[in-house]
Amino acid sequence: GWEGKIVSGEAFVDRKSVFQAHMASVKSADDVKAMQRQLLSNNKIARATHNMMAYRVHTSTGHVCGDCDDDGEDAAGGRMLHLLTILDAVDVCVVVSRWYGGIKLGPDRFKHINNAARGIMTAHPDMWR
Repeated sequence: GWEGKIVSGEAFVDRKSVFQAHMASVKSADDVKAMQRQLLSNNKIARATHNMMAYRVHTSTGHVCGDCDDDGEDAAGGRMLHLLTILDAVDVCVVVSRWYGGIKLGPDRFKHINNAARGIMTAHPDMWR
């Protein structure tokens, strides 16, 4: 089964929106579901406006497959998956939580989501290399 270790980055705020990244080592889509369940058992994370997710894992045939979930934040998951792909990160899942503060951020939100995801990966390279 899944080992159950999730690391979370520092939360940061822009115009009342809060962003925070979470990451775990995963080996399968089932592990990803288990990680999401564990994250959402935290009431604060469960109350986030969006919990955007991307992951990449090795398949049994040795290929790499990935998927993502925008959780209502258009195209955010796909951008996160692209980041994992260009970093060649495998067997990892990254989730970025956003608590919306009532002020639209426009394209800046994607920069924050990307920076949050990149930041947690940079802080814990042992979990995905």
